[in-house]
Amino acid sequence: MNGILVVDKPKGPTSSDVVQLVRRALKEKKAGHTGTLDPMATGVLALCLGDATRVAQVFTDGDKAYDATVKLGVTTDTLDAEGQVLGTSPVPAVTAESLEAVLSRFRGPQRQTPPMYSAVKKDGRRLYELARSGEEVEREARDVTVYALTLNDFSADELKVSVRCSKGFFVRMLAADLGEALGCGAHLSALRRTQSGPFSLAQALPLSTLLDQGPVAAEGRLVPVDEALSFLPEVKTTPAEAERVRHGGLVEVPRADCPLVRVTDEAGHVLALAELKRGRLVYKRVLASG
Repeated sequence: MNGILVVDKPKGPTSSDVVQLVRRALKEKKAGHTGTLDPMATGVLALCLGDATRVAQVFTDGDKAYDATVKLGVTTDTLDAEGQVLGTSPVPAVTAESLEAVLSRFRGPQRQTPPMYSAVKKDGRRLYELARSGEEVEREARDVTVYALTLNDFSADELKVSVRCSKGFFVRMLAADLGEALGCGAHLSALRRTQSGPFSLAQALPLSTLLDQGPVAAEGRLVPVDEALSFLPEVKTTPAEAERVRHGGLVEVPRADCPLVRVTDEAGHVLALAELKRGRLVYKRVLASG
C-alpha cells in the first residue's frame, strides 16, 4: 500500500504502538506516523505507508489542532492526568470574561519550554527518560505559535478549550501555564487532536475498525500522495522539464522564492518536492526517477 492512512487513535497505546499494530494488520513493511500523540491523547494520527514514508516530514511539520480539557486546582509531575499528583489548591471563582483575559496571553507567537515528560531529546536522550530516572535538566525554550485559542466551556474547576498551533507546541504546557496564571495550578485531563497538517477527524478511521477488518477497511480510506500534497503550492512542468526533474536536473522557474512546492507533470502527478530559490528549483526530494 502506498499513501496516507488517517487513524483515529484511541486512549492507551503510544503512537509507535499504533504504527506496529497497523503494520501487522495490513502486512505492510514500511510505515511511520507524522506526529506523536501521547498515550492518553486520542484523535488524528496520520500514518504514511509504503512509498509515502518518503514525504512524511512534510506532514510532521504541519500545524495541529486540538480539543483539550484542563483540570484546575491539581498539579501533576507529567502535567497531565497520567502523572502523580504534586499538589492541590483552591480554585478562584472564574467568569467567561476573566478566563478570556487569561487566554489572550497565550495567543500568537511565543517561546515555550518543553516539559520534562516529553519526547524532546537532550544530549541524545529523551527528556521523559531523564524524568523517569529522577533527573530534571535545563531545556531550551522554542519558538511556537498559537493561531487560535478558544474557550468552549467551563465549570468551577475545569476548562474546555480548542487550540490551533504550530508544530512543537505542547498543550500540556499550556494547561500548566493557564493554571499558574489563574493562581491555582492545573493539568491536562483530556486531549483530542482534530487536525494534523492537512488531515482531519473527518478522514480518520477508528483503529479498532482497521484491526478488525485489515486491508478491506484501509483500501477505501487511503489518501494518495498526490492528493495529500495538494495543499502545497504547485509548479507544473512541461514534458521536457518533467524529464529533467526526474533526473534531478536544472529547471528554471520564473516565480518568487518559496520554501516548499510540489513539482508536478502535465497530469498533476507529483514528481518532486523543492524550494524555489533565485528562479530555480532546489530539490528536497525527487519522488519520480527517470
